[in-house]
Amino acid sequence: MTQTTVGARLSAGTGTRGVLAPAPGGRARRPARLRPISPWAFAGVAVASFGGPLALAALATPGVAADASDSAGLAMLAAAVAFTVPLAIWLRYSRHIASSGGLYAFVEAAVGRPVALVQAAIWTFSYLLYIVYTTVQIVYDLLPAVVPGMGRYQSVLALAIPVALAGVMIAGRAAALLLLGLIAAGQLALAGILDGVTLAHIPTPASSFAAGAGASPIAKVGAQTSLLYVCGSLPLFLGGELAAPRQTIRRGLTGAFAISAVAVVLAVAPLAAMPGVLHTQVPGVSVAQQYAGAGLAEAIGIGVAVSIAGVILCEYLALTRLAHAVGGWGMRRVAAAIGAVVVFAAPFSLIDPGGFYDTLLQPSLIALWLSQLIVFASYPFFAAKRGQRAWPAWALSLGASAFALYGLWTALQQASS
Repeated sequence: MTQTTVGARLSAGTGTRGVLAPAPGGRARRPARLRPISPWAFAGVAVASFGGPLALAALATPGVAADASDSAGLAMLAAAVAFTVPLAIWLRYSRHIASSGGLYAFVEAAVGRPVALVQAAIWTFSYLLYIVYTTVQIVYDLLPAVVPGMGRYQSVLALAIPVALAGVMIAGRAAALLLLGLIAAGQLALAGILDGVTLAHIPTPASSFAAGAGASPIAKVGAQTSLLYVCGSLPLFLGGELAAPRQTIRRGLTGAFAISAVAVVLAVAPLAAMPGVLHTQVPGVSVAQQYAGAGLAEAIGIGVAVSIAGVILCEYLALTRLAHAVGGWGMRRVAAAIGAVVVFAAPFSLIDPGGFYDTLLQPSLIALWLSQLIVFASYPFFAAKRGQRAWPAWALSLGASAFALYGLWTALQQASS
């Protein structure tokens, strides 16, 4: 898998702090000193937050698909269908709430501020850890596998990447949105090229979309893959900075998810004919190297690293806005504080990178799924306050809560193994 101070009251009568309630016509109130974020800029953040597409297609989903390689295409389609349930809940909340508080504001509107503060604390803990440990993944796991000779630069990069990301955030919203837009455009181009290479050189077997691998492996792979889209909630924290939040969020999130899902299916489905590739360290790079040469393979590998860094930047954005919604703190002050924490933690990762990553990964994942579970379980109460029908709300809540519980179960299983 993230600049306003406005106090408002939601239409249901729940008091809020730092929440931007939609004005009549679905337009969010915002300070006059801030220009609204354009729909295209929001779309760039949404694309970057969903993994993004290149990291999912080239690295994350092929590794998961290895357990049902004969039915890789079907498993990827099943994952996309499963994720529509939590996505639907986020979108239904966002019809009524446009806020820098994001998920916190959803929970506050549904069940009140005390529970929302718990959700926000758990969510913040999760993503602060993610920002701290993900640089280790980029520097020590990914780049050495795709760029020859990277070993001698690892320590420098482990210290420089946190400083660079903090610098971008402290520079302001425009700098962050511009960089995320470039990251989104670049990875879409590379994901399209990877899909083209895969489809052109590996004939997709019919079995890829059949249940040849068995129902249980397909269901498991589909469920595990669907979890990889969860960071798609990060753009919701920009809702208070949109001129037409309802339309922009709906189109931006659904479009970004559709693009990501298509990129994943097109890249992974043909690999049912080459299951050995699924077990390589970076399957997308292996395919490109075999069929298109070392230059494209290296470009895709670096693109995956940039894609992961883009998710970190999205999390930075979301954290600054959440802190502002909860406590009214200034965006740059929060960005500087987060940057100080991350820069301070970076030298400790040099001592034992693997141990540093493993120590922080599991608590971060457990907290992530707990925070999402609160959002999903609260939805029926939100719907009831608005006079919506009970059974669709409970059906969506149960389905999305099952999604979060499965994520929590997998995180706990990993922690105990």
